[in-house]
Amino acid sequence: DLAMNLVGQPLVRQQVMKGVREFLENRNPVKPLVMSFHGSTGTGKTYVSSMLVRYLFQGGLQSPYVHQFSPIVHFPHAERIEQYKESLKRWIQGNLTNCGRSAFLFDEMDKMHPGLIDVIIPFLGPSWVVYGTNYRKAIFIFVSNAGGEQINDMTLDLWRARKDREEISLRDLEQAISKAVFENPQSGFWKSGIINEHLIDFVVPFLPLKRHHVKQCVVGELVQQGLEVRPGVVQEVADSIPYFPEEEKIFSSTGCKTVASRISFFF
Repeated sequence: DLAMNLVGQPLVRQQVMKGVREFLENRNPVKPLVMSFHGSTGTGKTYVSSMLVRYLFQGGLQSPYVHQFSPIVHFPHAERIEQYKESLKRWIQGNLTNCGRSAFLFDEMDKMHPGLIDVIIPFLGPSWVVYGTNYRKAIFIFVSNAGGEQINDMTLDLWRARKDREEISLRDLEQAISKAVFENPQSGFWKSGIINEHLIDFVVPFLPLKRHHVKQCVVGELVQQGLEVRPGVVQEVADSIPYFPEEEKIFSSTGCKTVASRISFFF
């Protein structure tokens, strides 16, 4: 499914498949699986996290063992941070007591109040038991737009240096992501013990999408909606999306995010 439906993200496929496969094949993991997804909007971060959950849990996102957090919905007020810390810790502890193989998805980590996420540190590390519960089979996924700008800039620089985006390695991007995400006072990971204690197993970069990737998304969406795949429509939808930089117009500014809503304009 990743190979067929995740467009233009070779690094994501390698990292996620490696991480999930090794983790699930290990009967006694020493710590939970912790992955952090980074990239600009529409590049597939939420798509991949929901795909993983769909395959790992009956009922997918509706499973009682899958828990999703959004800072805007669940933690909106900065002045209540202590209260949020307590309830987040209790919530994770309670759910891991019910099922040690639970999954926790944290959306929009870039909007999380700094300091809040550190209450979950005891659940992420290699301790044997925390609060009387074995939690080492849990999965934590952090999703963030932070680092997206840096990933885009580097991809663009490499493109200008005639290096194909398929040749980009994780090493090319890791340092830029770390700087943008972990050293930014506005980021939910700022000065976080999660970073200092190296508790994230996989930092997964999502690259900006080119025009031919957007066309693939359009074709996929037409098929999903049961509509005829007309080359003219595919071209028109792809052309209607903004691209950057201003002169060359190489990468989609919104990834594939607005493809589904745009199709109705051209049919």
